[in-house]
Amino acid sequence: MKISNVIYLLLPVVMLSLAVTKTTQAADPSAKGDSKQIDLGEEVSLEVLYIPPGKFMMGSTPEEKAWATGIEGGATPGTTRESYEGEMPRPMQVKDGFWMGRTEVSVGQFKRFVAETGYVSDAEKPGGETQVFDPNWKITAKAPPHPWISVKDKSWRDPGFGFPLRDCYPVVCVSWNDGRAFCKWLTEREKKAGRLPDGLVYRLPTEAEWAYACRGGSTESHYFWWGDDLRDGEGRLNISAVDFLPGRNKIWPLANAPWSDGFAFVSPVDQYGEMGRNGFGLADMCGGVWEIVLDHFDPKGGHEEVYLVEQNRRPVCRGGNYFDVPGNARCAVRLGLKSDYYSDSRDGFRICLGVPRG
Repeated sequence: MKISNVIYLLLPVVMLSLAVTKTTQAADPSAKGDSKQIDLGEEVSLEVLYIPPGKFMMGSTPEEKAWATGIEGGATPGTTRESYEGEMPRPMQVKDGFWMGRTEVSVGQFKRFVAETGYVSDAEKPGGETQVFDPNWKITAKAPPHPWISVKDKSWRDPGFGFPLRDCYPVVCVSWNDGRAFCKWLTEREKKAGRLPDGLVYRLPTEAEWAYACRGGSTESHYFWWGDDLRDGEGRLNISAVDFLPGRNKIWPLANAPWSDGFAFVSPVDQYGEMGRNGFGLADMCGGVWEIVLDHFDPKGGHEEVYLVEQNRRPVCRGGNYFDVPGNARCAVRLGLKSDYYSDSRDGFRICLGVPRG
């Protein structure tokens, strides 16, 4: 066979190989650590980071649950709460790469959404209400451990913290419905501007995406994204710690992290900088505010594929909050909200840019 004929025979194979490589790169050209700044107008932006596909462990071990309900963890023993994490960690996979907000959506970002759309949150609607801190709550031997009351005159505009809410704080007193509305607005806005990547939408992250992202790329099951030692969390997160409540000389009367994190209530997003970011560069994945995800709650544990129901929808929230004891601010912690319109001054959300789910 002539050399020229061999070249002609090999050429289609080479071209096919190049085409496959080019197609693969075009389909997913992003890499871990890549960042996008989304312009929301009025000099407000939102940053998302690329999270590559990968495997992780969902849930917690019996040893982790025992620590969480022990002296240092401080969670209430003898309840069903830790059972929601599953009996043992189980391997799961996130098959598609996605982009995720470096931080929870902030007050300033949510404010832009409302200004542009006139959106009315669930808490602000006629008959709406939200859970906030009771300013008349007194710390006594018989005081309830959870000083929260349902009110009709508070919302994301004023969550009742007792201090001015700046644009850099995470938005709270928002519901699953509110988070989805924000994502829909952002999708339509970016599509109209010609900036929305083909085949992707802005949405809430699935529970599997959130749990994978929280662990920062680790394939092992750790209590927190940095490991199992609470002491290594100093300077990394906002939880119940040694900080006086506003206008009082008392701290939260539960188990506390043995340091000051600078805030008795919520802290600004990304307050702790590099120290507060995990292996994917995501900030505030433990503590801060509970983050509402796309899935509905299954008390048996989280799912690899998005889990949605038609009736009695109870959205999942993850990650713990500023009021929580250390044992309730772990990667594996998960709770179900009362309804898709429920809101609380401990709850916020983080956005995701990915393939449509649900």
